[in-house]
Amino acid sequence: MNFDSADAITISTAVRKGKTSAVEVTKAALARIATHNHLFNCFTTITAETALTDAALIDREIAQGNHPGVLAGVPFAVKNLFDIAGFTTLAGSKINAVNPEATQDATAVAKLKQAGAVLLGALNMDEYAYGFVTENSHYGATHNPHDLQRVAGGSSGGSAAAVAAGLVPLTLGSDTNGSIRVPAALCGVFGFKPTYGRLSRAGVALFSSSFDHIGPFARSVQDIATVFDVLQGKDDRDPICTKRLPELCLPQLKQDISDIRIAIAADYFTKGAEPAALAAVQKVADAIEVTKYVIIPEAHRARAAAFVITASEGANLRLEKLRLHPEDFDFATRDRFLAGALIPSSWYLQAQRFRRWYRDRVREVFQNVDVILAPTTPISAPLIGQQTIILDGEEILVRPHLGLFTQPLSFIGLPVLSVPIQCQNTLPLGVQLIAAPYNEALILRVAAALEAKGVVSAPVILNALNSEAV
Repeated sequence: MNFDSADAITISTAVRKGKTSAVEVTKAALARIATHNHLFNCFTTITAETALTDAALIDREIAQGNHPGVLAGVPFAVKNLFDIAGFTTLAGSKINAVNPEATQDATAVAKLKQAGAVLLGALNMDEYAYGFVTENSHYGATHNPHDLQRVAGGSSGGSAAAVAAGLVPLTLGSDTNGSIRVPAALCGVFGFKPTYGRLSRAGVALFSSSFDHIGPFARSVQDIATVFDVLQGKDDRDPICTKRLPELCLPQLKQDISDIRIAIAADYFTKGAEPAALAAVQKVADAIEVTKYVIIPEAHRARAAAFVITASEGANLRLEKLRLHPEDFDFATRDRFLAGALIPSSWYLQAQRFRRWYRDRVREVFQNVDVILAPTTPISAPLIGQQTIILDGEEILVRPHLGLFTQPLSFIGLPVLSVPIQCQNTLPLGVQLIAAPYNEALILRVAAALEAKGVVSAPVILNALNSEAV
């Protein structure tokens, strides 16, 4: 069995049928990390001892004839803002390194473990999840497995790169303005941001409370659906977690999609992008015979309002640290937090008023369509350290522009899956599948149909493993 390229369900099936053991899978994954992580800089913490202990428990459960869970023996890792019992939660910061160890796992981590998955460690990110590139001044940049000179995206860059490189088949990240979808697109993997509040954030260090989501990265739609199903459910530890009953998506993946009304996002979502990013959307549309277009009104204002609210909320959460330890921040993060702290309250309130108006307008759009297609990022992965890019004859800043097409959607908590488009001889790109709140099953059905047609895929990038470029 090839542990490098196997997806989560393949591994779990093999473990449960006795074709391999959880301990063997875990040892193989730890060996891959030890050998190759220096190329990508994905992991900031490796939990080898507890991983091997947990894997041995799974093998004992199987030997006793018990069912250890749908993810039995599957290695996974999480963005380093998820609490891991016995370890300090860094959230990408130097300041947090002196904090006490977490006393219990984040709810999402605990649920995956209960399903039999084996936690191998924590992953690199932008400081406090404020960024789109994972160029962390404290813990280094994470490198894109498709080209080690390029960014992995962010802020969940370590999560996306670890899956793309084949270090682990599953990871968790968080998404405020695009922090799951952007790195998923740039690294060529699936990245899922469910509806705001659908999955528990308990035990997760927040960046902007009214925006933050958690979600999985994987190399198959089946894995994404499986993890989403495992993570669903109410959680009293998270006050915004929905009490809505879980809706299992895995059993729905093979359903026909001819009854799903699908359209392409026009206007705002067709501007300011490289032709290849728009061509990726058209490739998806052609594969499932989509010709209808819709306009999401005032998306540019939604993005502007998202900047205001996230900067203000993020700064407010860290005012004390900004006063006491300004020199210990990543300078780029610090300066944006300082700017956020100076935003007038009237701006914040107006942005929230617009947010309600915008939500109602988008709700009207979804009366006539079920799933909308849009680019995930306007460009493929830029070089590490690259500050600007020329698009449509205009020089623009790279970092904020990576969220051009993601921010207007997380602004009102819509569920979105970024599906990977592998481009021959070029870097991968992503296409967003967008639905109304709580319609994750529709998104995953469309993604499964695209995967079955071979339009979207997330192969392990093995060529970079032999490179000594870093």
